Amino acid sequence: MPNTVHHYPTIKTASAIRAYLGGSFDPVHNGHLQLAMYVYEHLSPLAKLQQRELQVSLLPNARSPFKEDSTKPEHRLTMLKLAIQDTPLQINEIELWQAPPVYTIDSVQTLRDRYPNDSLIFIMGMDSARSLDKWKDGLRLTDYVNLWVFNREETSEFNQNLPATNSPTQLKSQLPASLQSLSTASATELIIAPSEHLTDCPILKNPNQGRIYIDPRPVSAISSTQIRQQLQRQLYQQRPQAPQSLNIKHAAETQIASLQPINDIIGDTAPNSFAKWLNPAVYQYIIAHQLYSAAQFR
Repeated sequence: MPNTVHHYPTIKTASAIRAYLGGSFDPVHNGHLQLAMYVYEHLSPLAKLQQRELQVSLLPNARSPFKEDSTKPEHRLTMLKLAIQDTPLQINEIELWQAPPVYTIDSVQTLRDRYPNDSLIFIMGMDSARSLDKWKDGLRLTDYVNLWVFNREETSEFNQNLPATNSPTQLKSQLPASLQSLSTASATELIIAPSEHLTDCPILKNPNQGRIYIDPRPVSAISSTQIRQQLQRQLYQQRPQAPQSLNIKHAAETQIASLQPINDIIGDTAPNSFAKWLNPAVYQYIIAHQLYSAAQFR
């Protein structure tokens, strides 16, 4: 697939800008895509100005160590491919096929080894950033990459015109104390070309890493967990009471036919407020494969 990044040996190329949004993507939803696309659209003109390649990739993990049940990697990868069609976003499979647990610190070390001269950015929400001291070597992420942190709000929609609800000082104070000095006021600081850095800057660990930009715009805190729960309720409520004589395939086809039309599910006025966060192709894939229903784990 053209949007998939596979694991290849290190290749010497011109300095590039590479940003990664990690997660289980179980399932991928529009909140993920909006964050990644905002980063891409913000960095694209800067990359062109600096004549550097820009890649913004979704980085699906193998399986969250905090979840007992996780959808198979094959399904999550297919949903990601469906979701990023007609976008410039890519997929990096560096974690997906590894045996869990797979830790972020190991992934960023690998990426830094592979791209020693590139500007590497790891995208996350403030809810994750404030708990980095509880991750495995989480406070060392900035030894290898820059961080772009979004301010996640429980009730807000992703909208670039929304006013910031926290001052930069308030947002900075939410970071672990040892990382607060790495905060910068501009995303541009995450991609300054190596020759433009001051090598004697005491807080930088090398010219391409060690900065944290906190984006003050509030973004929706919609989660894959919420969407899974909503889908489970929908599939349970609308499942057909098929006679036992029917085979499984026929019962599944009956279930799919009985579900709400996709346009109703994703409409702004639909009572299901979470399903509208799904790409229609992703939603149809979920239904076709009976994901997030009790049948998935039988």
